[in-house]
Amino acid sequence: MTDYVLSDSTRAKLMKVSTASVATALYKRGLRNQFIQNVHPVAWKGVNMVGQAFTLRYIPAREDRNAITVFRNADHPQRVAVETCPAGHVLVMDSRKDARAASAGSILVTRLAMRGCAGVVSDGGFRDAEGIGKLDMPAYHQRPSAPTNLTLHEALDINVPISCGDAPVFPGDVMLGDGDGVMVIPAHLADEIADECIGMESFEDFVLEQVVAGAAVIGLYPPTTDKAQSDYEEWKDRTQR
Repeated sequence: MTDYVLSDSTRAKLMKVSTASVATALYKRGLRNQFIQNVHPVAWKGVNMVGQAFTLRYIPAREDRNAITVFRNADHPQRVAVETCPAGHVLVMDSRKDARAASAGSILVTRLAMRGCAGVVSDGGFRDAEGIGKLDMPAYHQRPSAPTNLTLHEALDINVPISCGDAPVFPGDVMLGDGDGVMVIPAHLADEIADECIGMESFEDFVLEQVVAGAAVIGLYPPTTDKAQSDYEEWKDRTQR
């Protein structure tokens, strides 16, 4: 658990940066395993997902514990997670990297959206993925899945440290999703990563503009010449970026 609270300022900055920039910034700090593997947007809408993690952990289902009637239980962890994930947070599910059984469907994910959650991530699959893709709230999964989660998975623990797509996720970590996938930013680094990545995005916009205009990358990316650095400073003054 963490006492960190994602500020509006940091959220706004992360809404403008890419998972690639965050990966580079985290790599500089020795963190190399923060990208959730094999997880993709259900339907990319061109708007980042940013929010703190609220987690749900699945384990292999045991048949005598997982009859269809368990969904009638008011304390069923899957339903409780959907009803308690705070607004502005992202529900992150450890679904054992297994999309053969769905970790949620369109009704539960719609409920998250209606409650003001910032997104949902599963390293398994979603059923009714087409309906989930029509929501404004970002959603990420491995691939569509038709069966109920009871087939293979049992929802067990809420808001505990989990693995999602081989990335460690602690409650309160900051999740950043874009068109490529999802990065996990440790909570204590979120503010400084946001500040650093805003500058990285600015520089890469400059470089891309130069490359499109015909510039060579040697000496430009990374900027190892005085001219590259002075050109960038002039570009920032001119564009106010």
